[in-house]
Amino acid sequence: MNRRPALIFVRLLCLVWGFCTCERYVLDDKTGLGRVFDGVGGLSGGGATSRLLVNYAEPYRSQVLDYLFKPNFGASLHILKVEIGGDAQTTDGTEPSHMHYENDENFFRGYEWWLMKEAKKRNPNITLIGLPWAFPGWVGHGKNWPYDFPDITASYVVSWIIGAKQYHDLDINYVGIWNERNFDSKYIKLLRYTLDKSGLERVRIVASDNLWEPITWSLLQDQELSRAVDVIGAHYPGTTTVMAALKTQKKLWSSEDYSTFNDEVGGGCWARILNQNYINGLMTSTISWNLVASYYEKLPFGRDGLMTAEEPWSGNYVVESPIWITAHTTQFTQPGWTYLQTVGHLAHGGSYVALTDGKGNLTVVVETMTHDHSVCIRPPLPPYNLTSQSAVFQLKGSFASIGELQVWRSRFNFKTKKPTFFEQLTPLKLLDGTFNLSLGEDEVYTLTTITTGLKGSYAAPPPSARFPKVYKDDFNVANPHFSEAPNFADQTGVFEYYMNLTDPGPHVFTLRQVLTQRPVTWVADADQTISVIGDYKWDNLKVSCDVFMETVKTGGVYIAARVDKGGQSVRSARGVFYWVFADGTYKVTNDIAGQTVLAEGQSGTRAYGWHTLSLTVKGQYASGLLNGYPLWKDVVVIGPKNGWAAIGTHSFELAQFDNFAVAAE
Repeated sequence: MNRRPALIFVRLLCLVWGFCTCERYVLDDKTGLGRVFDGVGGLSGGGATSRLLVNYAEPYRSQVLDYLFKPNFGASLHILKVEIGGDAQTTDGTEPSHMHYENDENFFRGYEWWLMKEAKKRNPNITLIGLPWAFPGWVGHGKNWPYDFPDITASYVVSWIIGAKQYHDLDINYVGIWNERNFDSKYIKLLRYTLDKSGLERVRIVASDNLWEPITWSLLQDQELSRAVDVIGAHYPGTTTVMAALKTQKKLWSSEDYSTFNDEVGGGCWARILNQNYINGLMTSTISWNLVASYYEKLPFGRDGLMTAEEPWSGNYVVESPIWITAHTTQFTQPGWTYLQTVGHLAHGGSYVALTDGKGNLTVVVETMTHDHSVCIRPPLPPYNLTSQSAVFQLKGSFASIGELQVWRSRFNFKTKKPTFFEQLTPLKLLDGTFNLSLGEDEVYTLTTITTGLKGSYAAPPPSARFPKVYKDDFNVANPHFSEAPNFADQTGVFEYYMNLTDPGPHVFTLRQVLTQRPVTWVADADQTISVIGDYKWDNLKVSCDVFMETVKTGGVYIAARVDKGGQSVRSARGVFYWVFADGTYKVTNDIAGQTVLAEGQSGTRAYGWHTLSLTVKGQYASGLLNGYPLWKDVVVIGPKNGWAAIGTHSFELAQFDNFAVAAE
């Protein structure tokens, strides 16, 4: 059949639509295929980024999970990567370890187990990855370097993988080394040996979750190391790789990427990353940090997830644009599909990828995101000028006979501010294997033989609301499913539900800070422990809590108001901190480090006795009660003007808290 008249017809259409030229792009498998696609994922952790999600009431919690994991509904993620909790601050909070101490194992701490099971429930084929950011202090024997004791570190990580299967029936598919820290070849080899010895040959190793180099150079020089590592994982590669990584012939992943505010601008950034990570860097998997913005927004990198669920008290959540940009790829491909070699950049800006399942199905994703509206936070993507264009795609090889493609489109419409996401259009009829796209700026198209795509939806969730002005928690939960009490967000230390069997009175169930040793940290944890709660905009408020010190002479606890920092900046947190100590003293400070003292004196407090602290802050003044009686009053507050409420301890020490209450104006 003569195809020349068809191509002439398409070019005439281009002229009618006002385009000067039509560029032609061939999609062909007859010369071979590219790399095997490993999937698109989200990262829960690094750290405590899913903290608030578990506190949502039904049905809203399940709805959020459906948007993330349910196939052919929302993001339909192929991969879930989680932090192996290490008891330390790892960006937005701490995630508890399954082994606080060497003789301690508890595979029900934290919410990552729950999250993995919920993801697996929706997608039984989802790939699960674990990666440590930090380690309990005993792993490093008091040193901030786990590689000094590689056998202990490897056994600790492998025990988490074994526990996932034994207690939750979860098969971990991949495990990493130490997030964004220098790798140690001896440790990687020993980890591989320990996995194999434990019957976990199926678990693959990703290294080094940092930069391409120097791990790629080491893999090329060390054959034993190369045999141990299955995937080279780079973080925020800017869509490019290095020649040495290609020479290793390993799978290449962007094992952490995106990290951008999840509005329309962030969605555009994500669209470019998903396509161009393969086009520019031959990366076959891209994992978003983070999965869901489910932590207090004023913590670092607020709302950097694929969607937002930060109000369990109201039930409100927001399905953001990155969910639907993800769906453009994930709903029409699966891990095991293969990229075509004929992928690349559009002549007038933008890019296209094509994948096949080898059974006749084809999915093409096209993006035309501009530089101005699609800059990733770290690092910026390279700029290019983009103009409206018409593109002619010619299907060849085994795809030449395809007569119709399903079409899905997202338009960001930054100028009109009226975007449309993941809209199904009329199927496109092909003429002699040829189709034409009229492409404007900031658009994403999926053209596919897959017919199961769906833009899932639920009735609108409840409206957004601020944290309740009056809030109480007596921690009376006999069988907690998760470590932390609802809405508390540990920033240094770990606060767990505790059953005090020695107290038959009103304090049987409490919240206990359980770490007695500084962990192997990822960032600079505070020397004090702290868990924040509430509304960052709170200014005038009253905080009260019963406290119980378990360290004689040197023990100390506090309650606080207007706490202005958490996450990686927690060491410099300011606010109004009301401390009492086991030596019978108290002090009021303007900072968590206790350097700026506003008041101090005798309190009569001792360890192993319950005391009730009450802190009132109004305007420029603060006052404190001890056991219902004034201890200090009208202290001048230097600042800040607003922030969270908090509880904590003077050091890494055991202490209990009960009957927490806050009342804000």
